[in-house]
Amino acid sequence: MADLIAKLRADGIQKRVVQEGRGELPDYQDGTKATFHYRTLLCSPDQRVLDDSRTNDKPMELIIGKKFKLPVWETILCTMREGELAEFLCDTKHVVLYPTVSKSLRNIAAGKDPLEGQRHCCGIAQMHEHHSLGYPDLDELQQNPQPLIFAIEMLKVEGRGSYRQDPWAMSDEEKMKAVPLIHQEGNELYKQGKVQEAAAKYYDAIACLKNLQMKEQPGSPDWIQLDQQITPLLLNYCQCKLLSEEYYEVLDHCSSILNKYEDNVKAYFKRAKAHAAVWNAAEAQADFAKVLQLDPSLGPVVARELRNLESRLRQKDDEDKVRFKGIFS
Repeated sequence: MADLIAKLRADGIQKRVVQEGRGELPDYQDGTKATFHYRTLLCSPDQRVLDDSRTNDKPMELIIGKKFKLPVWETILCTMREGELAEFLCDTKHVVLYPTVSKSLRNIAAGKDPLEGQRHCCGIAQMHEHHSLGYPDLDELQQNPQPLIFAIEMLKVEGRGSYRQDPWAMSDEEKMKAVPLIHQEGNELYKQGKVQEAAAKYYDAIACLKNLQMKEQPGSPDWIQLDQQITPLLLNYCQCKLLSEEYYEVLDHCSSILNKYEDNVKAYFKRAKAHAAVWNAAEAQADFAKVLQLDPSLGPVVARELRNLESRLRQKDDEDKVRFKGIFS
């Protein structure tokens, strides 16, 4: 271990063990999966925290040898045992790309596309191409690179073949084969009433296809074919979000579908329900009218939804009258 620490120090990385790990140091061959919590801090007197995986209660997973955009993480993880907690002070040269990596990780945590804003270029080119990453603290770090501290807690280390590979770590061929399987798993979970778990499966399948789509020319036949595979998965995802009462996410996704496919009845229907849930009565009525125009057979279903909306509006109006009566009397 002393040799490893000396090697790190020579490369501009200082390691401080906070809590010893268990057992022997794992054999970190290519394909080994490390599951860990991380906290990223500025190397300043107050050590301001930039990111903390515990905030979303979702640990990070990294496959060794998959050329993660921040190579220093592979370097430091390979010095850790299960259960170990350590801090690594990394020179600026190792963390120049951290702002773009952090943006992707934050997008994932927020349920957004991790590839949002990326194009066919390397990380350095992306940094110069985009004026803002959408996060002021990351913009500041991008403009003024500096050493960073990574506080890592190693939760689990799994050898190649002992785990199911996550979609982001798959090859293009593996992604294409995995999508229908993941889709089916999502459907089964939905039938069992496990809405959150189903949404996660649909999200994984969408991420696989989005990753493949990023490699195609927008509007090309292959791009369109992938987009047509994404759309039903995204609608399934929206259904889960409706049940989870995450209405604004439904509005965003359904609108993005309708911007491309103006005759998608399911997108209109789900968006109408989301509008109704957040009291956008006029927008909900307009979307329900569009549903009827595209598929008149849905008349009874739409009529029921409109009755529910009108009933809720009357109830809200009565409650508002009672609430404001004392104010203006």
